[in-house]
Amino acid sequence: MNKDWSIDLEHGDYEKNMAFVIEDGLKAIEETESGYYVNLVTPSTFGNPIDYLSEIIDSHFNQSVSYKFIDQCGCGGYVLRVWKR
Repeated sequence: MNKDWSIDLEHGDYEKNMAFVIEDGLKAIEETESGYYVNLVTPSTFGNPIDYLSEIIDSHFNQSVSYKFIDQCGCGGYVLRVWKR
């Protein structure tokens, strides 16, 4: 994507499958062009995404991305913003 965007990893199969959240989250980061960010909206069932995504993002993308926990949504999910450098 050559714009800032969000991906909903919060509902359906994502709620019960952390591996699915991780897989599609990494794909979304890969699809994001340099200079833009993707908001990964993750399910409340797994808690703060920093706890289970940060190490994976760091090892997969090294120094080519940065990220920040934004907030918990009103609907219960969490938002992790990942910038592509």
